Amino acid sequence: MNDEARGAFATRGVGLAGFDAPEARGLPPAATGVRVSSASDTVSRRALAHGQEQLRDGPVADACSALLRAAAGLRETDPAAARRALLAAASAAWSAGDHDSYRRVFAVGPCHLCGAGCASTPCARGCPEAAWRDHRIGMSAMAQGDFRRAIAVLEPRLHQVTPRAETDELCDAGSVALLLGRLPLARRLLSLALASARAAGAETAVPGIIAYLACAELREGRHAQARAHAEEGLVLARRLGQRNVAADLSAVRALVVSIAGDLPTVRAQVAEVLAVAQPHGLAQAAFLAEWAQARAELGAGKVERAAARLAPLVQPGARQGHFGLWFLAVPCFVEACVLSDRALDAPEMVDLFAVWADLGADPQAPAQLARCRALLAPADRSEELYRAALAHHERASGPYEHARTHLAFGMWLRRRRRPTEARDQLRAALVGFEHCGAVLWAERAGAELRAAGEVAGTGEAGPLSSLTPQQVRIARGVARGATNKEIAAELSISIRTVEYHLRNVFAQMGVRSRTGLAHLLANVDEDHGRGWELPDRG
Repeated sequence: MNDEARGAFATRGVGLAGFDAPEARGLPPAATGVRVSSASDTVSRRALAHGQEQLRDGPVADACSALLRAAAGLRETDPAAARRALLAAASAAWSAGDHDSYRRVFAVGPCHLCGAGCASTPCARGCPEAAWRDHRIGMSAMAQGDFRRAIAVLEPRLHQVTPRAETDELCDAGSVALLLGRLPLARRLLSLALASARAAGAETAVPGIIAYLACAELREGRHAQARAHAEEGLVLARRLGQRNVAADLSAVRALVVSIAGDLPTVRAQVAEVLAVAQPHGLAQAAFLAEWAQARAELGAGKVERAAARLAPLVQPGARQGHFGLWFLAVPCFVEACVLSDRALDAPEMVDLFAVWADLGADPQAPAQLARCRALLAPADRSEELYRAALAHHERASGPYEHARTHLAFGMWLRRRRRPTEARDQLRAALVGFEHCGAVLWAERAGAELRAAGEVAGTGEAGPLSSLTPQQVRIARGVARGATNKEIAAELSISIRTVEYHLRNVFAQMGVRSRTGLAHLLANVDEDHGRGWELPDRG
């Protein structure tokens, strides 16, 4: 990590808050001193209602503009309503991926009551604006990437929130805890907010709270719970006509499903998200949906597609997926680059990701960073980095990410002819993937385990029974139409190794060509009712 990387990271933006960010705090510039007329007040309230409706089901850029106008008009006559408008405007700006508007909402000016001046100066003791201004100072620090100051200002107030607090206060506190990476606290506060909203009959608020809660569970590796909440929220959001909220929930669900390896289902869910996200300008939902599809493609061995899909999401430029979320997809991008021989695209992203990991807002990031560095490192450093990654995983919840590191390390050990050590890592990967429902990843770990010499047999019949597990996988890949390069990427071996094994396969099975092998295996699978192991790389 270096100063150049820190500067690049700050320029690109930061502000993760579950994935949405309605806890954003801020006020418009000081009022002119002219008393707002009742007619103007009515117009502002209409703008507030319209903006809130558009935020739930409409173009979010329009919602942001209406809400900022409402906040400016209501500041003098109804400060509480003005603050609600600013909260909603920040949420709209985040959903739209509008970095400039998001930062403007956070702007901290002089306090009009006690005169506190600069953006970092708290209000005088006893000022009614003190709590609000402190929150804005913390959120402004967060928007600038100063997480340590943000934590110092924001976190103490989270522990002052009691279970008897109002629904809005619980939800805001929970989303801030999510922003700061305090995931167990975030889940507790958001669960309380959900219970409070249901008890109060505030049905309209429930889908949004569920979206936050599902995000907290997803980030902590509680995939089954995240999916259950996302699907529950989807039913209600659709019934209430909250299409934007439904798109966010669909995107979370797609991220959960993406680790199961059901690529057709993920594609269908992504299409469902984009059908709303594109016309309504939902950059957040679109980013999560594209990331979900890329993650499913990576798990299915379609590494080149995954790298191509992730590149515009994480790299700087006009096509960047979202100013405050891009770093979440960097570990997948690095792995896809390495497996598809695009490693030159990855080192710069690892330096940027290191800045994010150093901020302390994501418990999984230090382990992911070490794994990324291990994937790119020379052989004499990789083992040290893999073991460092595993040590970081022991200090943070998340069985899926932990299992991915075990798998990568096990594959690395196997390629270096250290099968006993490889099997230990691969068994741990298999158990981890099974624990979180990552079906295709579990199959991949199991295949690697057999290739490392696990005593379980190949389970194959007829001509295949004489082949090693690695040869079976190569033979099935060829029969499905995959090229040697594609098979090498899928199995994380060299093309030369694929060619070597394939010559032996031809000799043992008595065929002379790829076409002959495909015909032979088609007959074997017709007799035994089995499908190909390798996915269609299309």
